[in-house]
Amino acid sequence: MSRTTIGVIGGGQLARMMYAPATRLGIGLRLLAEGPDVGAARIFKDVTVGDYTDEATVRAFAAGCDVITFDHEHVPTRILRGLVADGKLVRPGPDALQHAQDKLLMRQRLTDSLNAPAPKWRACANGDELWEFGKQIGFPIIAKASRGGYDGHGVWKVDRPDQTEIPFEEALAESAGEKVEIIGEEFVDFARELSVIVVRAPSGQAVVYPVSETIQRAGVCRETITPAPGLTEEQATRIAKLGLDIADELQVTGVLAVELMQRHDGSVVINELAMRPHNTGHWTIDGAHTSQFENHLRAVLDLPLGDPRARDRWSVMVNVLGGTRDDLPSELLHCFARDPKLRVELYGKDMRPGRKVGHVNCYGDDLDEVRARAEHAARYLMGEIGEG
Repeated sequence: MSRTTIGVIGGGQLARMMYAPATRLGIGLRLLAEGPDVGAARIFKDVTVGDYTDEATVRAFAAGCDVITFDHEHVPTRILRGLVADGKLVRPGPDALQHAQDKLLMRQRLTDSLNAPAPKWRACANGDELWEFGKQIGFPIIAKASRGGYDGHGVWKVDRPDQTEIPFEEALAESAGEKVEIIGEEFVDFARELSVIVVRAPSGQAVVYPVSETIQRAGVCRETITPAPGLTEEQATRIAKLGLDIADELQVTGVLAVELMQRHDGSVVINELAMRPHNTGHWTIDGAHTSQFENHLRAVLDLPLGDPRARDRWSVMVNVLGGTRDDLPSELLHCFARDPKLRVELYGKDMRPGRKVGHVNCYGDDLDEVRARAEHAARYLMGEIGEG
């Protein structure tokens, strides 16, 4: 393979974490960043600052790249189709990526093509249709904007027919020039949330990582445990096959994350899809033989994919959110002195309360011990506890 340049659109922590494996593999990276001080822009050598929703900006950036991939799913589909029409490699391509951009399209495609497990749902053009859906299946229900939501944004719980807190006018506004619709969904009284990470190459080769349990608070992933405790081999195999089937049906290139809700009877329904490295796969950086970031780059270049198996029995990742400590690197002295096996990744972001600014990874044979180590380090970095 001759020296190849991958263009990454989006300057967040996911792009930042692609940098180390790209360097090891001798892959050139260029970055289209939202601003000069975002996390990835602080370490990439070749950075263009510009608006990823502006077609001229994206085209000019892509001209200097052999293939394009993403830190997020928000580049307008029409721009990506224009790049493909010009002969540029876009991975994942717009035909696949649109199913992560548009939750309604995702529901329609997976229901029609795969009969994939899903909550009861309906596209709702206005409040009256949403209330009618709720009356039909019973309140509470969930309302989602089909585009633009993340980390709990664009999602509302509707407890009663006369609830008026959903800002329909705002929710139905166009997102980057694309139509937005409201989806009514069954409120799933789930036992827990799960995630499965699949990586697929254009040749059709695919690998799947062990299923993770994800722990969410206020719509934000706080912790993952891998493999998901208590999941039977049959359940894990069925979820892995579901992820592989979706990746193949949509012809995904790169990482596909399938977020799931597990009901109390053990069955699962699909919540959302993501087509780029995913927060629930950060454990793979230290806990798997090949990280999701390296495998994403391998897939983008259609290289043979690496081993997704875990290195140890248990891996726990805990996100570090902005708290009361401003200078996180200076706090590593305590963390590493207390736990030499601890792995920490900081994202180079300005501190803001509740913002994802890093994560910690721990792995080992005893889940309670591994989880306690990871949670202690994350809580210390957030200023929730002192030394001890």
